Parts: sequence; structure tokens; C-alpha cells
Amino acid sequence: MKRLMMAALVALSLFGLSAQAAELKVATLAPEGTTLYKGLNETAKQISTQTKGRVTLKIFAGGVQGDEKDVVRKMRYGQLDGAALTGVGMGLIDPQIRVLELPFLFENAQQVDKVYGQLFDYFSKAFNQKDFELLGWAEVGFVKIFANQPIKNKKDLKGMKMWMWEGDPLAEAMYQAMGVTPVPLAITDVLTSLQTNLIDAAYAPELGAIAFQWHTKTKFMTDVNLVNGTGGILFSKKGWSKVSAGDQKIIRNIIGQQAQQLVANTRRDNDLSKQAIQAAGLKIVQLDPKALDELKTIGKEVRENLVGKLYSQDLLNKVLGLLN
Repeated sequence: MKRLMMAALVALSLFGLSAQAAELKVATLAPEGTTLYKGLNETAKQISTQTKGRVTLKIFAGGVQGDEKDVVRKMRYGQLDGAALTGVGMGLIDPQIRVLELPFLFENAQQVDKVYGQLFDYFSKAFNQKDFELLGWAEVGFVKIFANQPIKNKKDLKGMKMWMWEGDPLAEAMYQAMGVTPVPLAITDVLTSLQTNLIDAAYAPELGAIAFQWHTKTKFMTDVNLVNGTGGILFSKKGWSKVSAGDQKIIRNIIGQQAQQLVANTRRDNDLSKQAIQAAGLKIVQLDPKALDELKTIGKEVRENLVGKLYSQDLLNKVLGLLN
């Protein structure tokens, strides 16, 4: 009888542990109300519903957990379980992901979709080897230049004090090739730096510029697809291990579907944001074909210079092969 009672108590204890909800803490730089924030909230609702409350997501938005280097560090230490990171943050975990953010690599969204689709499994495996789980893409879109002076060609860039995300080797290489004077800052310091004239310019997709209010401190937007800003939804293995195998499968499916919707919504909202930026009084600057060709040549130089530093020649060849 004693043994039966002990077995029953153990069973009840185990049941109680399995029934206890796992709360996953997820960070993003995106402010509340933005497309990414709304997408993460919808993802959280679906996860809670489909796991019957066994898994919940607590979203920390607007950079309250720090810049992405802070977020990645906290994920490694177990203080955060997951994050929606930009390519800069993802590159802190696995630098080769930055091959997707080379300047003038993509000409349109169709090319982006093809390359990202073909290489998801490759990068998923690569992040897994670094003790992270990549569950879906969360691109931020084609990056434009926001400045207080019109930028029409490479000559206009020379000597310009432009924000560079602190510790970003890709932006550093690109700025060096373009003759830009980099001013390394955390993303949370950009608005104040534009306001105080510490910097003359910053780069962001239209939606990002509005979300961070950078468009209120600049006068011109150069409408050039400088890079396609990538991003992803990741969890640390430690955080991911809080969830049962069955619920992991549910979450993978939800995030996979939501990530596709998020990309579509981000592209739509970037287009709408461009209209809002024009309505706010910013002048849209177009590059003539000669100036664009000059910058594309620089882009090719940058991609070759970073072989062996951020990614292999084989990976670069694989990406370029998918574009043909």
C-alpha cells in the first residue's frame, strides 16, 4: 500500500510539472504598435491557444532589453529565451548570415523569396550548431538612406557622417568602400544623434524610419535598395528546451506561417510608409543610372572583400547562383 501511495504521489507530481505553463521571454527592438510587434503578439496568441496554455510568450518590445548585442548575450545566459533579431543580431551568433545583406545583392522581392526559401534549411542547421533554433524569417525590407542633404551619387556620400550600427562589420566594410564617415552607435541612440547633428544620415527601410521617428529629423530619403535587411525569429536551445517535443512542433508550424504573413505585411507597410514619409515633407531623391551602376560596382567589391571574414566563397557562390 505504501508503495502504491508513493507511486501515486510521484505521478501527481509529474503531472503537475507537465501541466505547468512554460513562459518564454522574447525580445525585439520593434516598438509597440509596429508591424513586427503586432505579428509577434498574434503569434503569442496562437501559441497559447493551440498549446492550451502550456506555452506562453512574454514580449519585450522597443529595445527595453537593450540593443541586439545585449539581447543575444541575455539569450546565451538564459535571461531571455528568444528574440526577433535583425541581421546584425543574427550575425553575432553566426556571421555568415550577413551574406544575405550584401549591398545591391537583390533587385526585387522575388529574388529575396527564392534565396531565403532555398537557404532556410542551411541556415537553420547553422544556427542549431551554435545552440540556437531559427524558426522563421522576419525581414525588415529594402534599406534606404535618410539624410539632411540630398544624396544622388557616391560623391555626395564622401565625408558624410552616417550612423553605423555599433560593431557591424558589414556596414563598416560598405562605408569604407563608399567613403562614408562612420559614427558607431547603438540603434537606440540614433534619433538623439540626428537631433543634435552628431550624425548627418542613417539607413533604414521606410517602416523602420517611421517606427523610430528618424524621418522627423531628416529632410531627404534616397530611394535606393541599398541592402535587403534580413531578420529572424530565434530561440536559444536552453529556452527551447523548456517546451515539450509536441509543443515544439506546434510552435514551429505557427511561427513558420506567421513569419510568411509578417514578411508580406512588412512589405505592404514599407510601401505605405513611403507615402507617409512624402506626406511628412521629406523629398525623395532618385539615383540616375550612372550613379546606381557606380554603387553596384562598389557592392561587388564589398562582397568579395568579406569572403573568408563573414562567409565562405562557396556560400557566396551558392547565393549568387540562386539569383541567376
